[in-house]
Amino acid sequence: MEFTAAQIAEFVQGRIEGNPASVVRTFAKIEEGKPGAISFLSNPKYTHYIYETQSSIVLINEDMKLDKEVHPTLIRVHNAYESVAKLLQLYDSLRQPKKEIHPLAFISPSATIGKDCYVGAFAFIGDGVVVGDNSRIFPHSYLGDRVRIGNDCTISPHVTVYHDCLVGNHVTIHSGTVIGADGFGFAPTPEGYDKIPQIGIVTIEDNVEIGANSCVDRATMGTTIVRKGVKLDNLIQVAHNVEIGENTVMAAQCGVAGSTKVGQWCMFGGQVGMAGHIHIADRTQVGAQAGISGNVKKSGQTIIGSPAWDAKGFMKSAAIFRRLPELSRQIEQLEKEIKQLKDNH
Repeated sequence: MEFTAAQIAEFVQGRIEGNPASVVRTFAKIEEGKPGAISFLSNPKYTHYIYETQSSIVLINEDMKLDKEVHPTLIRVHNAYESVAKLLQLYDSLRQPKKEIHPLAFISPSATIGKDCYVGAFAFIGDGVVVGDNSRIFPHSYLGDRVRIGNDCTISPHVTVYHDCLVGNHVTIHSGTVIGADGFGFAPTPEGYDKIPQIGIVTIEDNVEIGANSCVDRATMGTTIVRKGVKLDNLIQVAHNVEIGENTVMAAQCGVAGSTKVGQWCMFGGQVGMAGHIHIADRTQVGAQAGISGNVKKSGQTIIGSPAWDAKGFMKSAAIFRRLPELSRQIEQLEKEIKQLKDNH
């Protein structure tokens, strides 16, 4: 596939500086640019690469100022990062997906497979499963009995979706992820721990993406819910009866304990831990490795630390913490001076 700078500029509503007939066939990072590639520059830390890159076209922000002439054709846009995302989506959509049922897949006679689907070798589709149109079930994936998969979904290799769980439309689940395993429910007794049967399900709403090797546990009763537009990174644990609000994003290794309710449009850095049975307000932003032990009631807060609290307060305290050895010596010296003053009186 080939695209000219003029075609790209029209698609992203950009302004060309250079040759509108420049042609690209692939993408490349700006520091690894080569002829025939398109790159982008949005982070000022990478600005120096634009003077040496061999890429034919570079997307840059409208307000970016350059000190000297550059080799590639430039396309100035409002937001280079968003524009390259649109181009990547276009490029990906032009690739022809497979549409076949492999003879080595197992599909229960009572399952329903929609139009133009792909089911790979050694995939297992159980009794009463419904798979929507244009969905792709890759090799070695498992869909338990009565699972429902919506339209235009991608179930990557080695994904497990346990019985009765519901997956909406335009959902992507990456390799190794488990949807609907038992929640961590045990009742202590004098003899040990009795397992509490987990009889609920998991509901994944539309336009959700879940990274590799993540787990979303089924509810004890009712449903664990991942609302529409949520994006979960790799290696994330979502416990039983959790609800994650619309368009919330979580970076790798976050953990959400049971029955916690997370609001809409929240953002979590890596390795954030959340206690169970708490509520986190809409648009909360949480720094990496924070530990949230109680409710976050005010919408739009930025919190960090463990236990997590207001980011500005945390930073001020961290500045003092770094000076603790020095402050300790000063206190010891003051105590000696006070003692001497008392002794002299």
